Amino acid sequence: MKSYRRGPVLLRGDQIPKSTTDARLLAPNQDSDWLHADPWRVMRIQAEFVEGFGALADLGPAVSIFGSARTKPENANYQLATDIAAKLVEHDFSVITGGGPGIMEAANKGAVDAKGISVGLGIELPFEQGMNDYVDLGINFRYFFIRKMMFVKYSLGFIVLPGGFGTLDELFEALTLVQTRKVMSFPVVLVDSGYWGGLVDWIKDKQVGEGMISPEDMDLITVVDTAEEALEAILKGISAVADKVNGKDEDGNRPNGT
Repeated sequence: MKSYRRGPVLLRGDQIPKSTTDARLLAPNQDSDWLHADPWRVMRIQAEFVEGFGALADLGPAVSIFGSARTKPENANYQLATDIAAKLVEHDFSVITGGGPGIMEAANKGAVDAKGISVGLGIELPFEQGMNDYVDLGINFRYFFIRKMMFVKYSLGFIVLPGGFGTLDELFEALTLVQTRKVMSFPVVLVDSGYWGGLVDWIKDKQVGEGMISPEDMDLITVVDTAEEALEAILKGISAVADKVNGKDEDGNRPNGT
């Protein structure tokens, strides 16, 4: 039987709603009746923040891996995501994904196989995805914006494999937050130059070329092709952020020469 998850609630049959919580929140032309008839909406939002913060507060250093839910196990990128996650665990990072199938499942599998902590941040969708079997710590969210907050707050870097609109959304959200200094700079690594090359060229030719972003904004993106390169880029990026926090220059020296 078809099932549907709304936060912690599992629904089936006639209980499945025709729209998601996010869709109802964002629907235009609403009257103000919900303020009186549904005062719990704000409380639900608050509760999701509290639940997420409480579950992840003691996670420790973590890296998020994004990519398509449609990637099959026989696809080379599935194994690549598995290998990247395993290497992250070897360097004492937890692995965070969206908790679904495809690249998310592959990354969670790599973390579990390497005896690391595997986290899945699920989301209520019109079609049921559910948590994959390799998630050790899973949280289901109603609201996309809360889920995104958890990715950014608890990750030291993003690794992005080929994906669709959702993957692009997560990628550009991260880049915008770093560019506008809403968050401390962290590494954003794109894996598979054959997939991302056209997008990166367009950003350089059009956005930089026409003055929509600054040339140095290109430094926010690193493109790699292997698991080893992805790990190296993440470690280098995290180290650079740590040096910046500690007031060190690119050579690891403080302004006073120490």
